[in-house]
Amino acid sequence: MKLFKILVSTAVLAAYSASSTLAADIFVIGGKPDDPFWSIVKRGAEDAGKVVEAQGGKVTWLGPQNYDNLGVDAAELIRQAIDQKADAIVGPDWVPEAMDPAFKAVVDAGIPLVIYNAGGLQAADRLGAMNYVGSDDYKGGVAGGEYLAKAGNKKGVCINTLPGAANIEAYCGGFKEGMKNGGGEADVLPLPATSFGSATAVAQAVKAYLLQHQGVTAVFTIGNVDANSAMNGITQAGKAGQVQLCGINFDETILNNIKDGKQACAIDQQGYWQGYLAVSILNGKVNYGLTVPTREILTGPGIIDKNTVELTIAGVKAGAR
Repeated sequence: MKLFKILVSTAVLAAYSASSTLAADIFVIGGKPDDPFWSIVKRGAEDAGKVVEAQGGKVTWLGPQNYDNLGVDAAELIRQAIDQKADAIVGPDWVPEAMDPAFKAVVDAGIPLVIYNAGGLQAADRLGAMNYVGSDDYKGGVAGGEYLAKAGNKKGVCINTLPGAANIEAYCGGFKEGMKNGGGEADVLPLPATSFGSATAVAQAVKAYLLQHQGVTAVFTIGNVDANSAMNGITQAGKAGQVQLCGINFDETILNNIKDGKQACAIDQQGYWQGYLAVSILNGKVNYGLTVPTREILTGPGIIDKNTVELTIAGVKAGAR
């Protein structure tokens, strides 16, 4: 038995020594450093990066300072990754008209590419990427709309704080479809991109909209920060308990609100998996020529409501949700 253990240990060390000569410099394009959702995606990428680093490579995260000029700024980050001799690149196709030329430059340079978080398989196919890892944005919106319509809401509104971003437009378009599927209807309230993450701007906009549209009883948001702001707006409008709220992503406050019955639901896209799987796929490709036959790896949408919130809270405590 001891001899067997020694032989196995020797074999493992030999294999590790051989693999440790490999190195993949993987660049990941993501959101703002202080964006709560993207911090989870970044953690997933960094956790996968521990294997990359053990093999002599590294994972570099590149994100914009703000979302005011999202498509152009993200395209510049992609080109920076090319210029820095990336072995592989991960990126979301937020604004195709601005970002697609940069992604095509990645593929033209022979650099393996994975699209994640936004764009879907359609973007991956159009750009020649290896794969898409993430949620289906449109279906995420549909899920939220159908959930709120099933709860008895006939009129809703999607608060769009990043108009022009493909994934955000998909969320709101899906929400309208979901409300329609459930026998209701919905509109979209577009706000300036500078309002994204602005608690005051979003709360005031939601308050004003609800006071002007008395029949609206369902609000859908495109991010967890906006959801918390929308909750404040609902309260300021005197509509607490009358208007139901659901939105993309979540944080501790949202989970507690769902647990306490203050928020109806949140749409989960499992950001940790998006970062982790995208980096892992590319590391395997660069080092070993590995590919994943399934070219669309969906991490969502899933619905978090009072029935599933406790398990999600446990995942948050572990740092992966």
